[in-house]
Amino acid sequence: MTFAEDTRVVVSDTQHDSSRWRRAMWIVGVAALVRLVFAALIPLFPDEAYYWEWSRRLAPGYFDHPAGIALVIRSGGALLAPFGAAASPLGVRLGAVVAGWIACVATVAIARRLAGDAAALRAAIVMTVMPLAAAGLLLATPDSPVLAATALSLYGVVRALQAPPRSRESLAWWTATGLALGLAFGSKYTSIFLPIAVVAAIAARRDLRSRFAEPGPYVACIVATLVFAPVLVWNARHDWISFLFQLHHGLAKPQGSMLLAAWKHEGDLLGGQAGLASPILFVMLCVAIGRALTRRASSVQLVLAVVALVSFGFFVYSAIRQRVEPNWPAPAYIPAIALLAAARWKSAGEKWFKGGVVLAAVLSLVIYVQGIVPILPLAPRRDPIGRAFGWDVVAASAQRAATDVSASTRVTTWLGGDRYQEASELAIQLPSHPTTFATNLSGRVNQYELWPRFSDLAHTGDNLVLVLDDSDGPHDVIKQLAPYFREARRGELVALRRGSGEIGKRRVWTLVAWNGGWPAPR
Repeated sequence: MTFAEDTRVVVSDTQHDSSRWRRAMWIVGVAALVRLVFAALIPLFPDEAYYWEWSRRLAPGYFDHPAGIALVIRSGGALLAPFGAAASPLGVRLGAVVAGWIACVATVAIARRLAGDAAALRAAIVMTVMPLAAAGLLLATPDSPVLAATALSLYGVVRALQAPPRSRESLAWWTATGLALGLAFGSKYTSIFLPIAVVAAIAARRDLRSRFAEPGPYVACIVATLVFAPVLVWNARHDWISFLFQLHHGLAKPQGSMLLAAWKHEGDLLGGQAGLASPILFVMLCVAIGRALTRRASSVQLVLAVVALVSFGFFVYSAIRQRVEPNWPAPAYIPAIALLAAARWKSAGEKWFKGGVVLAAVLSLVIYVQGIVPILPLAPRRDPIGRAFGWDVVAASAQRAATDVSASTRVTTWLGGDRYQEASELAIQLPSHPTTFATNLSGRVNQYELWPRFSDLAHTGDNLVLVLDDSDGPHDVIKQLAPYFREARRGELVALRRGSGEIGKRRVWTLVAWNGGWPAPR
């Protein structure tokens, strides 16, 4: 099946139609407003609550990621703080939705630089209907700031490469690229693939190699490093813990049969991409990237294609070793969408494009509706959106237990869980937004390990209420902590529900009268 007719696109004055550009801006603007509405209606996911906890304790870096998402949440929450809504779903997500809008505008602008306003309009439509943007740019996760910074970086690269070599214009755009690239580094470490890919593309193309003789690319690197420097300093002071975690996270050793695991992980990765882009648009994005890698493509198209290929290729490699979350390759879609929008298609390709847009829009609509009312035939425990529901009830139960034990013992009672998910949800769901703890005695190590722990802040005699998974007997965490308290009380079993569907259960435990000491760290 032949989709593409010609991939060489040169922007001319005749390709600019201001009405199409205005329509493109209206589309991405209205889409952002729609995301704001659903951002306010859908409860916060545990990971979002975790990042909100970061925003309360700003730092250049954190165990899992740099500070980008914490700053985005903090800035959005500050706008709604006068209304008492900084910790509401809208308050937590406002900055992320704005960052998503910036990502869309910059991507549309890249397409416009490639092939004029018609391409900009197509890019706006794709960015609006794809589930990747419809859902991913709604949630307060590192994806929103990294997509915004990636899109701005690539727009700067395109403008710099289209400017005369060694000109003031070129230097200015390279400098702007460095600033945006530093912000991308400060959002996700995988942004390093962007400059690597740009350098590789420039080196591969004879008509681009002269760019190495101008100061712009080196200025961009210096500026990016300066912006990223606080994250480097923070990591150096914390034994490079964040870098090491992400290296292990992305390149973990496979468990069991490597061949069988690789097939499964690669299938999951491709299936996830088909879901995020829609199967039709995903294939067309791949075709657009492939065409842009040929000699017929312009130099700028080649650079964008290499960026997409390198960014996505790393996660294809990573999937050989471990499961890759569908959203991890998201930055690769920024250049790919611009290339798709700028490509010229034969009549059959146009029909497939329209079909892909319709299918993607339907998928996004289903996601939005599912976020409000369950319509898919999924068991509650298998519904990804279900993970956001029921935490208010769990938090209320934990608060009751804390109030009861405090009334009888007349000492301070602290709250927490073994994992960051429970600890974060308790902190954000309760009106007082208390300091909570993740004991991390059975769950993975996380940022709570770097903050003051219960044993650092509590006094002898204090109580601790923990929310844990349910178990037939005492939970393993309770077995480890019981020697350090006078008594361990098995409390209420709480169901996390969405409507009548049960998503999971949590048991509330009360540890009474801490006598000092704590289990040795793992």
